[in-house]
Formats: sequence, C-alpha cells, structure tokens
Amino acid sequence: MKVLLLNPPFKPEHGKFSRSSRSPAVAKSGTLYYPFWLSYATGVLDQSGYEAKLIDAPAEGSPVKKVIAMAVAYGPQLIVLDTSTPSIFSDTEFAEEMKRALPSAFILLVGTHPSALPSETLTLSNGVDAVAIGEYDYTVRDLADVLKKAQDVQQVKGLAYRKDQEIIFTEKRANIENLDEIPFVTSVYKKHLNYKNYFESMAQYPMIMIITGRGCPFRCFFCVYPQTFHGNRYRLRSAENVVAEFEYILENFPDVKEVGIEDDTFTANIARVKNICDRLISKGINKKVKWWANARVNLDLETMQLMKAAGCRLIIPGFESGTQKILDNINKGIRVQQSIQYAKNARKAKLLVHGCFMVGNPGETRETMKQTLAFAKKLDLDTAQFYPLIPYPGTKAYTWAAEHGYLKTSNFSEWLTEDGLHSTVVSRPDLTAQDLVEFCSYARRAFYLRVSYILRKTLQSLLSLDEARRNFKALKTFMKYLFRK
Repeated sequence: MKVLLLNPPFKPEHGKFSRSSRSPAVAKSGTLYYPFWLSYATGVLDQSGYEAKLIDAPAEGSPVKKVIAMAVAYGPQLIVLDTSTPSIFSDTEFAEEMKRALPSAFILLVGTHPSALPSETLTLSNGVDAVAIGEYDYTVRDLADVLKKAQDVQQVKGLAYRKDQEIIFTEKRANIENLDEIPFVTSVYKKHLNYKNYFESMAQYPMIMIITGRGCPFRCFFCVYPQTFHGNRYRLRSAENVVAEFEYILENFPDVKEVGIEDDTFTANIARVKNICDRLISKGINKKVKWWANARVNLDLETMQLMKAAGCRLIIPGFESGTQKILDNINKGIRVQQSIQYAKNARKAKLLVHGCFMVGNPGETRETMKQTLAFAKKLDLDTAQFYPLIPYPGTKAYTWAAEHGYLKTSNFSEWLTEDGLHSTVVSRPDLTAQDLVEFCSYARRAFYLRVSYILRKTLQSLLSLDEARRNFKALKTFMKYLFRK
C-alpha cells in the first residue's frame, strides 16, 4: 500500500507559496514554511509500516506536469493533498488532473479550508473522494488501513465523503492527546525534504521548524488554526520529548543555525517553558543552536531571561493594534500597556522581537491605523509585519465580515492578489479593501525606511555575521515589494 502526501503546485511563476503559514501566500520576505501537518501524517504512516512519499511542490518549484509524472511513476493507492483557502480552486482542479492520471487512487483533501467547509469543498470537484476534518494524522493512517483491506470508509473517523451524490459525515475524530507518540517531524524532513529549501526572514539560515504543542487556549477572533483545526485547548509534548528532538536536530542537521517553535502560543504554559529551557541548558544545547518561538505579550521578564540563557534569540508576539478598544473587539485578551512592557523586557533580556500588526478589525478607522503604526515605531522592534484582516472560513472574523456584508467577494481565489501576495476581501464603506492593503504597504515603508532603523540594522549586521546573512537574504526579496503600492 503506497501513500503519496503532496503539497500541490500553486502560482510557481510568482514564487514559493507558503501553504502551511497561518496566512498562506507568496511571502514578500521570501518566507516559506515547512509542510508541518503533511509531514506529521507522513511520520505516522512511516511508523505504521506504510510506504509513504512526501512531495512539497512549492518548495521544489515543481510545475503541475512534473508533479503528476512523479505521482504516476510512484503509483499510490491513496493520495493526500494539502490545501488552503486562497488555493482551493487550483487544488481541486489539480485533484481532477491527478484523478485522470491515477483513476483508481483515492484522493483525500486536507487542511483548514476543508475542515471549515467540508460539504462545499466536496462539491467543487469529483476528483476529490473525501476530505479530512481537523487533525488528520490518524485519519490518514486509518483510511490507509481501510483501503488496504477494501473496507467501508464509513468506519474512519474525521471524514466527509461522497456516496451516490450524497455527502456523508463519519464520526467526529477527537484531537490527539498524547503528542509524544507521534514521530519527530524533523525525522520526516530528513527522509523526504530538502531542509535548505525553507526560509524564515526573521531566522538565521538554514533553519528548522517544529511544533511542540497543538491548539491555543486564547480566543482571538481571526486565528484560523485554533478555530478550524486544533481547538482552543493547548495540548503539549513533554519537555523531555521536545529536548530530545533538539538533540536529533543537532545530530542530523549539524549546519542548522536556528530552530523555530511554531506553536500558536509556545508560552501558554510557563512552567513547561521553564522546564524545556532548564533541560536545554543542562544538556548544553543552548550553546549549539539558537531558537525562536511565538510568545504572547503577557510573558514576564524572568522567563524571557531564562529563554535567552537557553538559546532563544527571537520572540514573536501578536501586538495586532495600538488601540485598546480594537484589542477588546477581537477578543485578544491583552492590554496595550502589556505590549509596551513586553518590548522593554525583551530589550532587557536581549531578545529580538518580530511584531505582528493587523488593520481592518472591528472598530478600525483611519485614525486607529495611524495609531497602530505609531505604536509599532514606538516599540522599537527588530522587524514587523503589517497585514490587513484576512477572514478565513470557520473563524469568527469570517462570520463577522459576512454578517455585516463586508465580504466583497465569495471567490476564494481573491483572498490573494494575482501574483499570490496577501490581500483582503474585507471592504467597508469607510475603509475599503484597497485602503487596508495600501495602508499596509505604506506602514512597511514607514517602519523600515527610518534612518534610525537602518542604522541599527547596519550595526547589527556589522557585529554578527549570522545576522548579516539573515538581513541580506530577507532584504533581497523584500526590496521588490517595499516600494510597491
């Protein structure tokens, strides 16, 4: 029984489409995420004795014809295709081409979009036999078991499938509780992927991305993974298991400069963070590789200092807005003053900060957008990103925009620009989608083209060769977009 897991081609002529990012797009900074969830499912299949192959077409720059030829040569009985909201139409068309090439193969579509809109996704294409709803590591394994034995897919939890033109839902699959039992995602990278294809503009290169916990206990109204995929409870790998993967990385990827912990909120459980840090220090791993993590603005100075001692180089918070009312409107659960203190504490701990900001949320005005930009400058961050609100199906943001008549289109391909860049379909009478996108372009220029910022980054590059490489690699791609409106 052969299983092919595939991150399909999408807009290869415009760059590398980062499908597993929280906001999938061709990133202006050149950032390309690893295909985490396909990789974890591949690891479970390997663990279960199946012959599995993982192909990341965007990372390899592979066009459709080449990928289909590779699939035909491999001859899988089960094909698992990742997808996303902006690529959904392209992905279902690709599924049809794959079905024509391999008519006997069972094609399963996975990801946040089919999890949020399973019935709608199935109606897009007869080439898709079923969709997985939510975490699919064990769904893929169980489906392979059933197909191998020629049994009814009805018994596989977590599926929606078509039978005689009727869409049938199987029993709901519970989220995975024991994350330690899943193989290291980095072991899958080593076997199936070229780790030098992946890049994070804020990280030293080459880098590796891992997940140490799934879900998020917070309720931000825009965040797609907790609302459609993993849930609002943070499930954790043990500290021992996380540190063991760091050791695996050092042994198998000796030239990797940095490890990215891509949990939605790594610091949701401070006691566990401290346990991981203590173990990294006691084993001397802190002296061998750096790491970064998504860290909420309630993080205290003492924990920041311990993280720094344990090898942390960068923390990534969602500041979102400089206006408290807007933070309250989006259920962010933070205070503006917390963000100010967070940035001060990070400087004391000598941690770099990449700040995330978003405009277009409920209550947004032209004045509050200006306040957010001024706030971003005041925080004096290493790097920052400015996005318009992008409402993905299954999120409260999508429901809010739809109920208020703010979605200017229902065509999911318009969730990106023609060349694959971030855009928005939220358009209000007082703030159009074009207004939001243009403001984000303006904010990037205003943030990055300050004389004080340029001087600081120049000094940073002069003092550290690794930082110089990182800055130069990101700048090469970013400059193409910095002056574009």
